[in-house]
Amino acid sequence: MAMTHAPNHAGRLLAWYDRHRRTLPWRASAGARTEPYLVWLSEIMLQQTTVATVGDYYRRFIERWPTVEALAAAPLDDVLSAWAGLGYYARARNLHACAKAVAADHNGRFPEDEAGLRALPGIGPYTAAAIRAIAFDHKASAVDGNVERVIARLQAIETPLPDAKIEIHARAAELVPAGRAGDYAQAMMDLGATVCTPRKPLCVICPLGRSCRALKLGIAETLPRRLPKAEKPTRRGLAFVLARKDGAILLRKRPAKGLLGGMDEVPSSPWREGRFVAADALGDAPVPARWIILDGLVRHTFTHFHLELSVARATATTDRLARLLPGSAWCTLDLLDERALPTVMRKVIEKASLA
Repeated sequence: MAMTHAPNHAGRLLAWYDRHRRTLPWRASAGARTEPYLVWLSEIMLQQTTVATVGDYYRRFIERWPTVEALAAAPLDDVLSAWAGLGYYARARNLHACAKAVAADHNGRFPEDEAGLRALPGIGPYTAAAIRAIAFDHKASAVDGNVERVIARLQAIETPLPDAKIEIHARAAELVPAGRAGDYAQAMMDLGATVCTPRKPLCVICPLGRSCRALKLGIAETLPRRLPKAEKPTRRGLAFVLARKDGAILLRKRPAKGLLGGMDEVPSSPWREGRFVAADALGDAPVPARWIILDGLVRHTFTHFHLELSVARATATTDRLARLLPGSAWCTLDLLDERALPTVMRKVIEKASLA
C-alpha cells in the first residue's frame, strides 16, 4: 500500500495541538519540556489505564516521591500500597526496580538513547520512544493504542490487529517530524483520545481529515480491525476473612513473582476453572475455625481471566495466629488504606462487611 504523504501533515497537526492540547498533570506548559522522571512515571501509570483514573495517583506519587532518587529509596511495600487500585501490579514492581536502577547506575538521570532506556526494568519500545520524544525531543515514534487507530485510519490499513502492528508502526515512524517531536507525539495521542475516537470519530473537525484515506473510503469507524478475541475463562475460589474481636483482619503477603506479586491479600483457596462448590474448599482455610460462607460472589476481571470468589468469614479465638502463619499479620481497619491491597481484595473485605 502506498504511503499517503499529506502536504505539511505534521504542521497541521501541531497547529491543531497548539490550540487544543489537553491540560494534564504530567504535561509541561507550551514551549517547555517535561522532566524525564515525570514522563516515565506517567507513561507507566497510563499503560492499560485511563487518564481520568491516573490523575490522582500521579499527583500523590509526585507529592510523596518528587524525584527518582526518592522513589528508589522508598520501601517496595510503600510503593505497592500507593499503587493499589491501579491494577497490573507488575508495573509497580518494575517501577520501583527501574527507579533503583536509574538512581544507582545512571546517577539519577534517565538515558536518552533507546538501548539504555530499554535495558531498564519495565521499559518497552513504546515507553522508551515516549521518553525520548517528550522528555528529550528526539525523533522517536511513540505508538500507543490511540496512535495505532489514527494511523490505521489515515492510511486505511485494513489488516486486522495485531497482524497490522508492523505496518502501522512503520507508517507512523515515517510521519514523525525532525522538530517538535515531543509535541508531535503528544498531539497524536490527543488526536486519538479526543477526535479520532474508537466510536463516532469527529472527522469533520479532524486536522488530518483532508488526507485520511479511511474517511474518503467511508470506513473510518470500522478501523482498526481486530481479530476475534478468545473468550476469557472463569476461575473460582473461596476467600477466607478472619477477624479478631476488635475487628482486625488477618492478611498475608502474596509471592513476590506472579499475579498480584508482593501484594497483600486475605487467604483463599486456589483459583481454578471448572465446577466449584464453596463448601468443598473449606479444607483450604488458613486455620480451623467456625467458617460461615456468605451469600453471593465477589467478581473481578483480570487481563486473561474472570474471577468469582465466594467469601467465608470467621472470628479468631486467639491473636497468635499471625505468628503461626508465615507472611501473615493482623491489620486493623484504620490501617487498611496503608496496605498494598489489590482491588479484588478490597471487594472481598467489603463483602465481609468489615470495612
